[in-house]
Amino acid sequence: MSRPSDLIQGTLDLLILKTLSTEPKHGWAIAKRIQEVSGAALQVTQGALYPALHRLEQQGWISAKWRTTDTGREAKFYQLTKAGTVQLEKELAQWVRLSNAVGLVIRLA
Repeated sequence: MSRPSDLIQGTLDLLILKTLSTEPKHGWAIAKRIQEVSGAALQVTQGALYPALHRLEQQGWISAKWRTTDTGREAKFYQLTKAGTVQLEKELAQWVRLSNAVGLVIRLA
């Protein structure tokens, strides 16, 4: 299984932004969604997730508000800002270019 430290620099930010593109989520739900969608190949630890969320919030790409979860607990819910949506598109384009380049090297080297 991949660990966040195994991810290419910036990939965690992309995964978080993409996960938040559908609806606001709290930290645990973000990590769980990434794990579920990746078929448990990616597991994001709290030690990697929360600094990334803080960094994304500082950059203005996400915002956070305290809300009550479905289980009745208070949690900070994160959502994309307009700037975050623009950044997500940029990061997706960069990821496609990078993954295509890596694929070429793997197939042709």
